[in-house]
Amino acid sequence: VQLVESGGGLVQAGGSLRLSCAASYYIPTFEYMAWFRQDPGKERVFVAASNWRTGDTYYDESVKGRFTISGDSAKNTVTLQMNSLKPEDTAVYYCAASTIMGGSGAYTNFNRYDYWGQGTQVTVSS
Repeated sequence: VQLVESGGGLVQAGGSLRLSCAASYYIPTFEYMAWFRQDPGKERVFVAASNWRTGDTYYDESVKGRFTISGDSAKNTVTLQMNSLKPEDTAVYYCAASTIMGGSGAYTNFNRYDYWGQGTQVTVSS
């Protein structure tokens, strides 16, 4: 399984970016697909996730109301629409997929994901 992110770049605060994650596998195969982000020297942290079994979506409090995760099973892509971007959103963003998550709330744990993309840089200037 390969996950390839695209859509990162440089944007001013208040602007928008749309990240895409193209999967080499039929995405409903996965129980969860998610986005994480990571600053240099820091741990990878949860941003948003989608449960393909239930249709539920989940967001970190820091992005709730600004970011939207969605998927297109026909194209095998997952997107992260990011609006009202802030300088603190600057990070490398990673797409991830999990076949079996297990445990309530486990979707925030990066160790529960089986597959990862290479990451795409998002830089928000003030």
